[in-house]
Amino acid sequence: MKSSPSRGITLFLALVFVVTATSCQAKPSPEPTASPVPTRIPSPTATIPSAPTLAPTSTSTPRPTPTIPSRMKFHVNPIDGLRPDFILGADVSMLGQVEENGGKFYDYGVERDCLEILRDYGVNWIRLRIWNDPTDENGEPLGGGNNDLARTVEIAARAKALGLKFLLDFHYSDWWADPSKQNMPKAWVGLDSDELNQAVYDYTAEVIQTLADAGAMPDMVQIGNEVNNGMMWPAGRAYASPGEEGGGYDGFAALLSQGIQAVRDNDPNSDDPEERIKIAIHLADGGNNELYRTVFDELTARDVDFDVIGLSYYSFWHGPMDRFIANMNDVAERYQKDVAVMETAYPYTPLDGDGHANFLGGTDDVDIDGPYLATVQGQATAMRDMILAVAEAPNGRGLGIFYWEPTWIPVEGAGWATGEGNAWDNMAMFDFDGNVLPSLKVFKLVRPETEGESVDPMVRIVYSPVVYAPLGEAPELPTTVEVLYRDDAVREVPVEWGRYNPALLDEKGSFTLRGVVEGTDRKASITVFTGSPKNHVENAGFENGLSPWQVKGSTSAVKLGKEPVNAHSGDFALNYWLASEFEFTLSQTVTGLENGTYTLSAWIQGGGGDALQLYASDYGGDTLVVDFENTGWQNWQNPTIENIVVTNGQCTIGLRVVSEGDTWAWFDEVELFQNE
Repeated sequence: MKSSPSRGITLFLALVFVVTATSCQAKPSPEPTASPVPTRIPSPTATIPSAPTLAPTSTSTPRPTPTIPSRMKFHVNPIDGLRPDFILGADVSMLGQVEENGGKFYDYGVERDCLEILRDYGVNWIRLRIWNDPTDENGEPLGGGNNDLARTVEIAARAKALGLKFLLDFHYSDWWADPSKQNMPKAWVGLDSDELNQAVYDYTAEVIQTLADAGAMPDMVQIGNEVNNGMMWPAGRAYASPGEEGGGYDGFAALLSQGIQAVRDNDPNSDDPEERIKIAIHLADGGNNELYRTVFDELTARDVDFDVIGLSYYSFWHGPMDRFIANMNDVAERYQKDVAVMETAYPYTPLDGDGHANFLGGTDDVDIDGPYLATVQGQATAMRDMILAVAEAPNGRGLGIFYWEPTWIPVEGAGWATGEGNAWDNMAMFDFDGNVLPSLKVFKLVRPETEGESVDPMVRIVYSPVVYAPLGEAPELPTTVEVLYRDDAVREVPVEWGRYNPALLDEKGSFTLRGVVEGTDRKASITVFTGSPKNHVENAGFENGLSPWQVKGSTSAVKLGKEPVNAHSGDFALNYWLASEFEFTLSQTVTGLENGTYTLSAWIQGGGGDALQLYASDYGGDTLVVDFENTGWQNWQNPTIENIVVTNGQCTIGLRVVSEGDTWAWFDEVELFQNE
């Protein structure tokens, strides 16, 4: 068993920007007061509220941390060769609702139009989502921007008047559409295939023509939002499980084509490949190459006409940047299409501005576990890295990026749903009072024409990992360590560890190893704790496939998912979901056990609504079970069975699931330890 490398996260700089919001100027910080080699201090998993904008994608594990202030002034390196027309966009779909509820925006203390601020800080495109009819059964607005046609025209016309370009994002739903839900607009429920196709065409044409009449013709149009498994379910559901209704890829492609044709037919420049409106198809999970190949292989086989592959990529949810880059470059080459990041963001603080828990964050002593510090500098560096990655797509196919909701500041009445708060306020590029943050300058400072100075960020801290090893067993030492740089990026850097005396492994205790960090003059250290309990479960985290686990029952509900954001640790976890009723048992018989007392535990998170049991049997006593239930996305449960007295050298462990249908979960890290 081993732990992940750890790092302490500074909150000092973030708090400076929140407290001194009206100046919005980065300031040098005092010298660090914490240990130069902080290590992980375990803490509970954050409870993230359900929200409609994003699919279930990750687990954020905040932890208490020492204060390690930055000693580097705010800085962004320019990107050589960045094209003048490279998209540096902002999704401002919440802006109208923020403004109508009293939200104001300030540029160094001066109140200004928010779109003007964005433009002057380097933003050259906006993105707006559109919903068919975002009202409830009583005609009351649902919130989350209330992005109907009228609101879309209003904001788009303002942006166009300022010289900004415009991406229109059709959800083809009355409210939030994403990989977890693609609900049919209520006015279209019950239509047959021909009627639905015509409705999609007519609605799309009406929206485009209305925008054109208002002088707000879009420059790019998304047909659907994060359509990993189609849109307008069930007719456009790309994949349907046994017993589930769905139109398959034929139905999905037909609906896409109707929307695309309506855009083409209402675009006066449709015959000019250079001037016509670009058509984008957008998926989430930007690091999942298998997903992208599956979807776009199917759509290209059906001759769907599109120009751009859109990706969502949030580095704190969608895996390492190199995985995203590999996927983006692969699909650009494989399909010979331009690529653009339709959604990305990063927090500038872990703090919360309105009392509604954020997707990521905590308090003044708890931070996110992401690849950058949750600071203004970290936010800017994250965006600079994203811009560079897209700019380097093969053959100049990287069009640009859109930052998701940089203007969504905490304002009462402007939550993700009517009566709810804002789970995104620490991801904005304005502070909680609407003051522009220096990180917004990233969109201007990356331009080579600004003639900014390029600086190689120095190493601030090499973090010290900790590993555990049973007595007599060699520890699994990490091949990289996390290194914090002065641009607030935390990067994995190769390390070469020194040797140790094998006799140390035979005694319970701990020892420290030193290592050389590649490309730096810094040394690393790692603490090895010996005598930790041995996990007797084979393939406990499903990193090596399913074997030796056995699944009996509704096997079609069960799969292995390579989604690090949904795993408790590592890359893989066991995932289950089926639209119809299902029941299955997952089990493994562990043999070769020393007779004695054991403890069984596992980690699971899911949507709830199913009956779950963790059990232990065949150990020489009665079957032991613990009943539990899932309570929501990212709410990790840790069911545990204690006092399993093994008398026959083996134990069968497992999970039983009974569901009436349409329930899901991710199951990971099963552990069977002998008690000391």
